[in-house]
Amino acid sequence: MGPWRCLLLLPLLAPALRAQQQQFMEYVERRLSLLEERISQWHDQSSRYSTELRDFKNQVLGMLEAAEKEREAMRAEAESAAVRVDRLEREVDYLETQNPAPPCVEVDETLMDKQVATAKQRKNEKYTKLTDCSDTIASVRAMKILKRFGSASGLWTKDAAGSSEKIYVFDGTANDTVYVFPRMREFTLFSATRKAARIKLPYPWVGTGHLVYDGHLYYIRQQGLSFQVIKFNLANRTVVDSSVFPAEEQIPVFGLSPSTYIEVSADEEGLWAIYATKEDEKNMCLAKLDPASLDIEQMWDTPCPRENAEGAFVVCGALHVVYNTRLPSRARVQCVFDVSGTLAPEDASLVYFPKRYGSHASLKYSPRERQIYAWDDGYQIIYRMEMKKKLEL
Repeated sequence: MGPWRCLLLLPLLAPALRAQQQQFMEYVERRLSLLEERISQWHDQSSRYSTELRDFKNQVLGMLEAAEKEREAMRAEAESAAVRVDRLEREVDYLETQNPAPPCVEVDETLMDKQVATAKQRKNEKYTKLTDCSDTIASVRAMKILKRFGSASGLWTKDAAGSSEKIYVFDGTANDTVYVFPRMREFTLFSATRKAARIKLPYPWVGTGHLVYDGHLYYIRQQGLSFQVIKFNLANRTVVDSSVFPAEEQIPVFGLSPSTYIEVSADEEGLWAIYATKEDEKNMCLAKLDPASLDIEQMWDTPCPRENAEGAFVVCGALHVVYNTRLPSRARVQCVFDVSGTLAPEDASLVYFPKRYGSHASLKYSPRERQIYAWDDGYQIIYRMEMKKKLEL
């Protein structure tokens, strides 16, 4: 076909090409219209979701604000309740001081004379040991200062016979409230008093010679010129027993601790009482105490002088007296008296304690831990002891 024939066919093909082109453009427009419709729907849905999300966020913020207001209101109510409780405790304490409980034990002079006579009958007899404990202190192995709590004088201790981890704190030399901490950790906290329970005793104590032993508190009460040992059950907080100490004309047992007349101590053998009387005012006396009945089983005159003594404790039936001077110096065990006679005085170690802050107000030996809980000018200290065997006579 020649060129001239192609030129003749172009006018005939042009309408068909235009029709196809028109159809294609319509198809494209329909597809674009559908795409625009879908985009519009997606935009509407996205806008609706965004609006719902914003409304939900505003709702949650409103609920959070309401919860914060309720929490602040509850906190204010709790603080107000705490203030009211503190005020009520102060009012109860005031009423108790104005109306003290009547004494449950009257001092019977005849009974007291009989107790003194019975105790003197067994004075300075040879002691038969209850255990096979044959240890004595060799040295202070370690010293740990826990914190500073309370006044210059006081005592802190654990139960010397039980397995409880509770810490008992007696602040001062004359009070009627004992602080009880569940563990050592709570006692070492800065705000320790907030973590402590308080036990209000029926009678105030005197001195720093008290002891916790087998779930009971043995503390000293002064009644006129005589002194009582009070046995107080820590579980039900009641007085189990009390006994007038069978010693006449008692004087402070330690020259550097004038408020302590009786020091109750515990060791592997049981309970002991360290005291002094005008009969032999230069030296201390020692007594074996029955923890069940508070009876005095035996009594001894010791060669340990009171002058410059700041505290004492018993280890395996041997009295250890700690001495110092009124001027700052190192405290040391300078007198040891073994009631069983198995430790000669010359074989006893003169144990030195590390440098002190002031003077030991109390020294409480724990036989199950082999360490001493000390109170030194308001500082609470633990001394871990190095032990050795006694040399048999």
